[in-house]
Amino acid sequence: MIINLIMRLVAGSALLLLVLVLAFFFDGADRIVSARMQRRYGPPIWQPFYDFLKLLGKENIVPRHATPWAFNGAPWMAAASALLIFLYIPIGSLPPILGGEGDIILILYLLILSAASMAVGGFASGNPIANVGAQREMILMMSYELPLAVVASTLAWIAYKTGMPGEPFSLETFSGMSVWSVLGKSGVVGVACLFAALVLVVPGETGKGPMDIPEAKTEILEGLIIEYSGTNLALFKVTFALRSLIMASLIVALFFPWSLGRMIGFGGIFLFALDFVFFWVKVFLVYMAVITFMRTAFGRFKIWQASEFYIIKVAGLSLAGMILVSVDLLL
Repeated sequence: MIINLIMRLVAGSALLLLVLVLAFFFDGADRIVSARMQRRYGPPIWQPFYDFLKLLGKENIVPRHATPWAFNGAPWMAAASALLIFLYIPIGSLPPILGGEGDIILILYLLILSAASMAVGGFASGNPIANVGAQREMILMMSYELPLAVVASTLAWIAYKTGMPGEPFSLETFSGMSVWSVLGKSGVVGVACLFAALVLVVPGETGKGPMDIPEAKTEILEGLIIEYSGTNLALFKVTFALRSLIMASLIVALFFPWSLGRMIGFGGIFLFALDFVFFWVKVFLVYMAVITFMRTAFGRFKIWQASEFYIIKVAGLSLAGMILVSVDLLL
């Protein structure tokens, strides 16, 4: 029991350290690819690391009218809740370190906690501009939670009705068997609708591209993080990078769980090593297609446009997927 606990602690610490490095590395690649799409050169790929280290050496300034405990605690809560999610995501053929029943529900709650913590930090700063940004963050979060919940519950329904091995709300269930392979034609179309809905939720969760509304540099001057500096701002930068990596990883775990090692016929440690690398390659490709392309190709929505987009259009798309899947499963 003690040895197992120690092994989990060591594996979890190593994974979280790797995730932090990859989050910054992917963020740097995102900046470069976005710059090239706009015919610019862009910063070096290590720029996010430089920014993070520079902020760690700066002073934490707490505004005069801020609520200190909430203002200083919000960045830590936001970063910790985002980082904790990776302990519940299966990496290739490796099971999640803290896997169990209800992983998907827990991940949704942790995503909400991370977003809510950022909003609390904005409210606690006492700055009217940060207050506007925090309000936008809360409106945006309430808007995309509906399609996100429909996608998660429908995938669990598929796992339950088709007898996929494992718990319906466990990510490990979907990493062991592709959801595309257990349904008929209408079901596959339904899953494609769910996939598209989840992709469209990504800008809202990450606050990038069309949904860069709570920060909106050219409109409300960084919004909810306008009063942050030093270590607190560094933690928020970590949170933003982690949330992008989380969404790309969830898309891969749910919809593209294919094992390259099993296709080739590998086994043992070679299977785990190859699938581990292959998982992050898939995450990188999804990151570039879903996050980098969308944030570069599309302009920013207004807050009412974003809310309408998620509550009506994306929620409608996810409900259409749920109906198509239900028809396939019940016939």
